[in-house]
Amino acid sequence: MAERKKILLRLDPAVHDALARWAGDELRSTNAQIEFLLRRALNDSGRMPRNAGAIPRRGRPAKKPGGEDGGAGEEKEDGGSTPRQ
Repeated sequence: MAERKKILLRLDPAVHDALARWAGDELRSTNAQIEFLLRRALNDSGRMPRNAGAIPRRGRPAKKPGGEDGGAGEEKEDGGSTPRQ
C-alpha cells in the first residue's frame, strides 16, 4: 500500500471544534472524520477516483471465530472465565 499523504490544513477554530465534537460522537479521530467527509463529498459528486484505496481500519482487531481472542481471560474450573488482573 502506498504511503498516506500528509497535508497541513488551516481551519477556523470554531469549525475545528465542531468537527472534533462530531468526530467524538461517531467514535472517530478528527483526522478520520475529515477523511470520511471528504470521501463522502467525492462520492456524492461522482469524483471519487476508481483507484482510491479503502479507509484503513483502525482500533481493536475483530475477535476470531471460536473464541480465540488471544487469551483475554482465564478459564475457571466450572467452564466460565474470569478477567485477568
